[in-house]
Parts: sequence; structure tokens; C-alpha cells
Amino acid sequence: MKIRTRSSAIIGAICLVASLALTTASADEPAAPRQAAKVTLKKVATAQNPSAGAAGPGGTVWIAERAGTVRVLGPKGLGGPVLDISGETTTDGERGLLGVAFDKRFAHFYISFTNLEGTSTVDEFAVRGGKIQPNTRRTVLTQTQPYSNHNGGDIKFGPDGYLYIAFGDGGAGGDPHGNGQNLDTLLGKMLRIDPRGGKPYAIPPDNPFVDDPDARDEIWAYGLRNPWRFSFDAGTGDLLIGDVGQSDWEEIDWAPADSKGGENYGWSQMEGTHPFRGATEPANHVPPVHEYDRNGLGCSVIGGFVYRGKAIPNLKGQYVFSDYCDGTVRALQMENGTVTGVSDLGVNGGETVSLVEGCKGELYVLGIAGSVSRIDPA
Repeated sequence: MKIRTRSSAIIGAICLVASLALTTASADEPAAPRQAAKVTLKKVATAQNPSAGAAGPGGTVWIAERAGTVRVLGPKGLGGPVLDISGETTTDGERGLLGVAFDKRFAHFYISFTNLEGTSTVDEFAVRGGKIQPNTRRTVLTQTQPYSNHNGGDIKFGPDGYLYIAFGDGGAGGDPHGNGQNLDTLLGKMLRIDPRGGKPYAIPPDNPFVDDPDARDEIWAYGLRNPWRFSFDAGTGDLLIGDVGQSDWEEIDWAPADSKGGENYGWSQMEGTHPFRGATEPANHVPPVHEYDRNGLGCSVIGGFVYRGKAIPNLKGQYVFSDYCDGTVRALQMENGTVTGVSDLGVNGGETVSLVEGCKGELYVLGIAGSVSRIDPA
């Protein structure tokens, strides 16, 4: 993740830009574009540098604050911290509390953060009666980070019940250690593990590189630079990744629900669909479904979610995302992994760092300055 302010030096970056235009068709006439969904952003709370969020038990939404606290969103805003690891992490560079997730039964809560040494860490807590049980905490996985940027850190449970973990390429610039294409490291990868199947975790037997002695068994996909935010479509199970670019191109990657894994998204030989610094495109490169350049205000794609809520019918099935520097909320219309329309939804989340999906499919936009806003019908 990159985190910037327009008036000061760069300390980080994050998101992506996209849009959508719905189409309709009948047997008698060709497909024609429809008007984009009309939405508004309703501010529902203020947090301290919110970084991530997750749908929680009882229809709640849990919000992570980058300095190390987790708070629950209620009718009157955010409550007091239900978890505080602020003494165990730091916000220098692109570090901090970067991801949170519940398993399907809300029986366990997971956090992804960088510890005081900068090591990426995924910890687990048991949950009983909707409350974290601090004495059950255990560390599931760690990964040393050579630099303080490109930590990635997002975590989600897939439709298959396994935990997916996104790590950036290790940082600096231009992937100096070649981690993106190196299958012998977890950096620059999407991982897939079974956190309850072993100590500290088990490898799903159908992971793509289980039988490869030269690759890490945890790897699900590779060739990623900084997959700051990813999600699974609650309707189809498809995987979508917002991967922050180096200098010129921001990209959104896609994999169908029936993927067997092993996708190579190209970094650092490719930046989007473009060879990076004269490199050769890998033969197995899976190009992004959407990319945009940095000729405008965009600088860091913020991956979002396919909208599956009920409040905004015209938005259903569209992938909603943003960009950290641009802040505009956009949507992609997609069919079988092909983008068929792009739209600007006409709202701006400021310096957007994350989108969050609630239990009923409604979406929230988090701004680094503190805003927690719900996307509502206009």
C-alpha cells in the first residue's frame, strides 16, 4: 500500500480506477448502454486512519484502524476498541494493521499486521458470543519483509472455506529481488491455506504447486506487485484483485470461481498489459481485465467488491472500486471475465484506502482521513 497526501511527501499508495455502463439487449435490437446507477455516500462514522474492514457476527461491520485497533460499527457510529494491538505494530512506511477477516461461522477472527520488526503476521482469535477471546490468540503465518512498503496484507476467506492472504513483492521499487516471478518466496503472491487444518496451518491438497519441489506449497497465484485489496464475488465466487502499479499502470486482475490456481499476473516482467522496463512477457501471463494509466489523478488502485446488495438494483453485479489519489468511486460491468462497461458513479471518497462489504452486500468506503461512508441510492 502507498499512503500519500497531496500536500506532503509520499508515504504510501493504494487503489484502482474503473467504471461501468450497463447494457440491455432484446432479440430485436442491439445492446445499448444504460445510465449508470445513481448513488450517494452517506457518512456513518469517523475512525482513526481506517485501513480495512469485514462483515461481523450479528450483521455488524468491524473496522480496523491502521495503528492497531478494531472497532465495531453500530447505529451510533463506532464503539470502543474490541481489540488493541497498537503496542505491537507501527505505522511507519506502509505498515500497520492491514487486514481483518472472519471465517464463515464467525467462530474465528483473523488479523493481518506488520509487527515492530516489520514482519507480516497473521494471527487468529476464537470468537464466542460475538466477542474476541484474547487468551486464544495464536500466530498462523509470518513473512519477513525486506522493506517497509508493498506489504499487501489483505486477508479473506474464499467460498471454499480456505484463507487467502495477499503479500506484495517486498518493496523498494521495480522488484529488486525478483520476488514476483520467484516461486520460492511468499512475496508477490496470493496464498491459500487452511488455518484450522494443522499447526500452525495446513496446505490445501489441491493448491497448484503442491507437487513442485521448486515452489512454495502455500502459493495460489503469483506475479503481483502490491495486491492491496482483493475480494470474492459473493454471487459467483470469482476472485478480483486490485494490484497497485509501479509508475504507469494500475490493474484489476480476475480469476473465475472454478480456477485451479497458478495464475501468473506478470509482475515484474509486466505492468498491466505492458512489458516493464523492456522485459519479455511471460508465456503464461494472465493479463488484467481492466487497467488505467496515471495520466490523470489516479495513482493507486483500491480494489473493491462486486455489488450484491439490494439497496441499489442498477448496481447489482458490477465491480465497485476506487483509487487512493483520485478518490472517485467507479464500477465495472463484467461478463465471464470480460469488462463490457465502465462508469463513474459520481461520488468521491477522498483518499480512499479500502472498501468493505457488509453482511447484506452493501458497501462502505473508508477514507484515510477517517471517514466511514456507506454507498446508498441517491
